[in-house]
Amino acid sequence: MEQKESLLVFPCRFPLKVMGESHPEFSERLLYAVQEHAPQTVAEDVTLKLSSKGNFVSATITITAQSKEQLDNVYLTLTSHPLVKVVF
Repeated sequence: MEQKESLLVFPCRFPLKVMGESHPEFSERLLYAVQEHAPQTVAEDVTLKLSSKGNFVSATITITAQSKEQLDNVYLTLTSHPLVKVVF
């Protein structure tokens, strides 16, 4: 039996959850990083939520993923970003 590379059917909308320390340019810097691999992603694809004390921020960035390789590259870029603590 042949095993599939991914359970996702591409292209598809794919939400990325990102958490990091609160920073005035958090959204813009993450968007710029994601656009390296998903250039069609725009500011409207990003939603933010501050923690109760305002020290951290969570973001949902929804991209139109074209391939598993593209998603892997986006994850690698985000996980290595200095403002990012966690990507899931």
